[in-house]
Amino acid sequence: MSYRHAIGTRAYVFEDMRTLLAKATPIRSGDQLAGLAAESAEESVAARMALADVPLTTFLNEMVVPYEEDEVTRLIMDSHDAAAFKPIASQTVGSFRDWLLSEEATTERLAAIAPGVTPEMAAAVSKLMRNQDLIAVARRCSVVTRFRNTIGLPGTMAVRLQPNHPADDLRGIAASIADGLAYGCGDAVIGINPVSDNMQVLADLLKMLDELISRLAIPTQGCVLTHVTSSVELINRGVPVDLVFQSVAGTEAANKSFGIDLAVLREGFEAGRALKRGTVGNNVMYFETGQGSALSAGAHHDVDQQTLEARAYAVCRAFEPLLVNTVVGFIGPEYLYDGKQIVRAGLEDHFCGKLMGVPLGCDICYTNHAEADQDDMDTLLTLLGAAGVNYIMGIPGADDVMLNYQSTSFHDQLYIREVLGLKRAPEFEAWLAAQGITGAGGRLIAPGQALQLLGPLAEIAQ
Repeated sequence: MSYRHAIGTRAYVFEDMRTLLAKATPIRSGDQLAGLAAESAEESVAARMALADVPLTTFLNEMVVPYEEDEVTRLIMDSHDAAAFKPIASQTVGSFRDWLLSEEATTERLAAIAPGVTPEMAAAVSKLMRNQDLIAVARRCSVVTRFRNTIGLPGTMAVRLQPNHPADDLRGIAASIADGLAYGCGDAVIGINPVSDNMQVLADLLKMLDELISRLAIPTQGCVLTHVTSSVELINRGVPVDLVFQSVAGTEAANKSFGIDLAVLREGFEAGRALKRGTVGNNVMYFETGQGSALSAGAHHDVDQQTLEARAYAVCRAFEPLLVNTVVGFIGPEYLYDGKQIVRAGLEDHFCGKLMGVPLGCDICYTNHAEADQDDMDTLLTLLGAAGVNYIMGIPGADDVMLNYQSTSFHDQLYIREVLGLKRAPEFEAWLAAQGITGAGGRLIAPGQALQLLGPLAEIAQ
């Protein structure tokens, strides 16, 4: 069906839901590249006005990607929780926004409706929101997950310690891990992006992480961010795997470009669960996403990139993940051109994920050919900290020497903890205190206190 809204004497007509959502999206280079963006600010306003009047029930009847052609659409529709949706079923997109910003939308009520919120509903309402709205609502959404510690509690923010090395050198990785632990990072996960996909290299990395975590009794989890099929193979070989990782997208075709489908993810999920390696919970999946991935694969179905990103969270939600993060500026300026677009996308992604009940973190990042810099990342870090982001990245010097992009450093998380009073995962905080790395209030006593870890780490890395 078509949608319309008049501004003055000009009537704007949007031929279907895909067009309406795309034209209502705040401007970004990816939608312009795809030929989907509004052609003027006036057209964008008209689209938002028309979108505000759309009943939420419309999204249960009009699919942006056909049900018959796409297993992600089928997952969204077939798993929709009608009982959870009932309290908001009479609302339009506009009135849903008003309700989300009201005192009635408590943390408990937001958690209750989450299974009834489809990605398209979340994306639609986000398009009507200012940045402060996205922050205010997301802050009230609490999504808590557990493996060897507890992530996502109110007033906390975890950090993925990302010790990548351009040659997968165990000693270099161990040195970065020691550095990160010295600054109180690593409660989300100690996660390595490997250069190689060689099974022996992957196994050696996982064994090192396992020995490190076991020998030092660190209440955290390790992960080598390899393809889900490789993780399943490693599990079958008896290699210690904590978290099963995979990049995912919002359409079946885009996921095929990653070499996966829902059945493959289910296999990884079940293999990871069967190991029962968690101590306080069994959330075993780690997913990464990012606006523009479907478009870059030619698998976007003429849907705007932010709506497709929200659809990726439906894929994640089905597998009860410990961690999900949007690698927000990683794909490049073809999709998010500058700091302003990256900041907006990060807030949208976090809001949509949390509204859908997904434990969203963010890799606050950019590539060197984007019109962005570290000041933009400071801004997004501060806004996401205020919004209650579950976790961020901790990378030596904020410069990933293997993936060649800019993110957030071990020092950056200290800044946001100081400014906003954010604590670490409680089990990890207690371990840091026992090691003498932190003192009262979780403050670092001195990074040098962690030098005691270098000896065991060096032995493990041999």
